[in-house]
Amino acid sequence: MRMDRRGQVFENPVTGERVVMLTDPETHPDRVLVAHLYVTPGGRVATEHFHPSLTERFHVIRGQVGFLIDGEEHVLGPGDRATVEQGVHHDWWQMGDETAEVVVEVAPGDGFLEMVGTLFGLARDGKVNRRGLPGLLQLAVTANTYRDVMVITSPPPWVQRPLFLMLASIGHTTGLKPAYPEYLTSDEVVEPSPEALALVGEDDRLRDPDSA
Repeated sequence: MRMDRRGQVFENPVTGERVVMLTDPETHPDRVLVAHLYVTPGGRVATEHFHPSLTERFHVIRGQVGFLIDGEEHVLGPGDRATVEQGVHHDWWQMGDETAEVVVEVAPGDGFLEMVGTLFGLARDGKVNRRGLPGLLQLAVTANTYRDVMVITSPPPWVQRPLFLMLASIGHTTGLKPAYPEYLTSDEVVEPSPEALALVGEDDRLRDPDSA
């Protein structure tokens, strides 16, 4: 059994993201991940993508974040929320001179945390490109295993799936793994922000707008 990772900090120096875990999906009864996300000026998620089997909810508490959700662009500021349902293409990026702070809920979040934690760890070890994506073989190995969690939109999924399946088989023979345990825990632990914790309900989920 892994210890509860609440308060552990995970950073991606390439995309400008810093995450403080508020819930651990491995110990949450509904496998929910809630995290306090900090995005420095110029930071952004690595690439447009969608989630076949999970839902993301965002609540901005500081700064501004641009979202592209199903082809429509939105700018969210403090107090604004967005929900991205399963299968919806989306992208997001920090805006302005102030670090953006967002409380994010991912449900279910266990596979998501394994995949994103691995990408963050590879970034810290200098094994990704300037966008934050690993080399093609590693990307194929990880993306093929977690294809129910997250799918990048380029190349198109109908091209991507057979291509990544083939490349993943090659990657496995070279010793590459979908996820690496050393990237899934952190030695840096902090007290979560009271402002972020105030948005988490008694059930350890992001509060519903009607009850916030």
